[in-house]
Amino acid sequence: MLIYLLPIPALAMIIIPLVIAIRKAHSGVKFNRRRTILLNSGMFIGTMIIMTLLMPVIAAAEGAPEAAAAAVHAGASVGDGMKYLAAALPTGLATIGTGIAVGNAASAAIGAVSEDEKTFSKALIFVALGEGVAIYGLLVSILILNG
Repeated sequence: MLIYLLPIPALAMIIIPLVIAIRKAHSGVKFNRRRTILLNSGMFIGTMIIMTLLMPVIAAAEGAPEAAAAAVHAGASVGDGMKYLAAALPTGLATIGTGIAVGNAASAAIGAVSEDEKTFSKALIFVALGEGVAIYGLLVSILILNG
């Protein structure tokens, strides 16, 4: 039964800072967005670490060793899960970086083109360079999955 109740406090630890930030934003109270994002990220990472450390203990207490042994016998292991997590990180982080790069480059490109239309092709190249970062992240993920 404990295994079904464990996600509730974990979900609360992740959502509470986000709810507080949304309420402050709607009420007009000035707050530090960077600190809020860092707090929410820290709570998320801390929750994931705690859940990762507690799951084997709870699974053993609930009588799941037989199911875990069957999963290992079928070829699934913790290493497979870590492989998928390792493949997701480069793609996710690369797309975040791409969004930041394209957002900054595109706004600068629009400003440059509005002043001089001859700079359009140069500006387009700089915007496209930011897009390449996401493709490299995807390629790294594919290499991790196939390796």
